[in-house]
Amino acid sequence: MDRREAMLRELNLYPLWVRRDLPVAAQDELPVVAVSNAAGAENPAITHRVAPEAIIQASEVTPALDAVPPHVRDEMPDSSARVSETDIFSLSANHEAATENSAIALQARKDSLLEFQRKHAGGALARLDWPELKEKVRDCNDCRLRAGCAQPVFGTGDEHADWLFVGEAPGAEEDARNEPFVGESGKLLDNMLMAIKLRRGANVYIANVVKCRPPQDRTPHIGEIAACLPYLKRQIGLLQPKLIVAMGKTAATSLLNSDATLATLRGRVYDYAGIPLIVTYHPAYLLRKPTEKASAWEDLCLAVETMKGLAG
Repeated sequence: MDRREAMLRELNLYPLWVRRDLPVAAQDELPVVAVSNAAGAENPAITHRVAPEAIIQASEVTPALDAVPPHVRDEMPDSSARVSETDIFSLSANHEAATENSAIALQARKDSLLEFQRKHAGGALARLDWPELKEKVRDCNDCRLRAGCAQPVFGTGDEHADWLFVGEAPGAEEDARNEPFVGESGKLLDNMLMAIKLRRGANVYIANVVKCRPPQDRTPHIGEIAACLPYLKRQIGLLQPKLIVAMGKTAATSLLNSDATLATLRGRVYDYAGIPLIVTYHPAYLLRKPTEKASAWEDLCLAVETMKGLAG
């Protein structure tokens, strides 16, 4: 059994079935799958490229929130440097967290929105290169997460990579080791990468939306996402990947400005600032629900075919 077969077996995707009429040389290629759209209808099978008309602009996705809630807006000082309310809440990733009434959540959200405003005044982050950005993240205290974690987890991999994989936030093991996706979810991600002939650190960069571990590994609140997403966006600006894979709802909805379900976002190619973006399940979710590994494989195949199309 070779390593690739072992990885596919781990994903419950072996054996691979190839159409009888395919040329022999094509049988070494990745399998082509038909990807279901949000309505449940099946798209035509992808061949070697994704048609330009199939790419959905991120701005076409339903916005998560249309405006800053009044109780937050009233707390924000007047400033000529203020970004628009829609821009601020384009960072929303968890509607449930946004509507929580706990004092901690409300305070974190308010503090983070104010810090988001300061970060974007004059485009300060846009002038930072990798070393300065890493230092900025290391010293960040913009929300309350920093006080409860060992260290921010910046990201890891090839800083000239074509592939960017984005997750939600560090867990306990990631926080301790200062690396995204370790432990069982990291092993599964490595298997997923190997299944499409990629590996960590080689033309691949891995990062999270939120850099600090939330308490008890909960889903990040909207204010925490608002405080941290500018760092990820600057990472994307520096990296300039050819393709982004958003793993899990937090990553997908944050980058696409949407509060849609993951099921409705899967199976299509989106445009994020001119970069194709594909949505799939988070490895931690796949560990809890292994029956969805086949769906994740469809997403990976869509990503591979999209990358082939970019190569022309």
